[in-house]
Amino acid sequence: MSATPGLVTVQTKRATRAPRHYERGAVSFADRKKLSVRIALGISQSLLLIALIVVSLGPLVWLFMAALAESQTLVRNPMGVFTSGQFLWENFVTAWTTIRVGQYLLNTLWVVGGSWFVTIFTCMTGAYVLSVLRPKWGGFVAGAILATLFIPNVISLVPLYLTIIEMPLLNISLLDTYWAVWLPHAASPFLLLVFKRFFDAIPPELYEAARIDGAGPIRVFTTIILPMSKPIIGVASLLTIVASWKDFLWPMLVLPNASLQPISVALPRVAEIVPLNIQMAALFLAIIFPVGLFLVLQRYFLEGAGSAGALKG
Repeated sequence: MSATPGLVTVQTKRATRAPRHYERGAVSFADRKKLSVRIALGISQSLLLIALIVVSLGPLVWLFMAALAESQTLVRNPMGVFTSGQFLWENFVTAWTTIRVGQYLLNTLWVVGGSWFVTIFTCMTGAYVLSVLRPKWGGFVAGAILATLFIPNVISLVPLYLTIIEMPLLNISLLDTYWAVWLPHAASPFLLLVFKRFFDAIPPELYEAARIDGAGPIRVFTTIILPMSKPIIGVASLLTIVASWKDFLWPMLVLPNASLQPISVALPRVAEIVPLNIQMAALFLAIIFPVGLFLVLQRYFLEGAGSAGALKG
């Protein structure tokens, strides 16, 4: 008696289905087979997932609802924005035209774009010299860079500001220029050491093979280092852009001209002259770009977090 073709197909799929493996943890494989354990794990994991969603998305949802509510509602009952039923979409238009959010966002893009370029260029080339070219003084320079991580930023604030007011040798002032924001961001010892650690994990046989084929240092950098560095560039870009986007103190000191200030400085300055709901609408418009950028670069961020160890060996 021949078997039914459909039944044979189902049995074949069941037989070839790969067994489900779990990473070893506090709960053993034998305990996971118990119904009570599976129910408890499901409930605890669901509660943890809900808590993470509330913690991560809750402030963004509240800010969006506050941007659509009236100022009286925000003052009387801040959490009442979820039950007020008010959706004042014109608040976004008012924020865009009254506070000039568009101009400040454009200033922010200049600040962030320039900071990102000088930071990535300086840290990548510096790490390439220390990790791949390896000059004799490389170890001393790497140790000096590592030592700067232990210096609090507030200590270097005054000397850095005096340097910006009158640049040594050049005798010019960089106040009210975006160079005053870009140049200090270029000297990031943390990102330079992150790039160096990533380059150290790349097999040196790749460099040696390229040099045997006649490639110089610049060609090795552009044809080998850059294509392999996409994950770490994504991580460094995300960290640099987010830090530059939310920076408040330094842009406020070196950009006193209001027409040049980024939105992180402009919003607190205009907070006293605009209603609270318009402030919330402007704040929500200000965070759309960094949140969207994180969603775009999150894959590179996750890959870069573990790629250094994966390349080694």
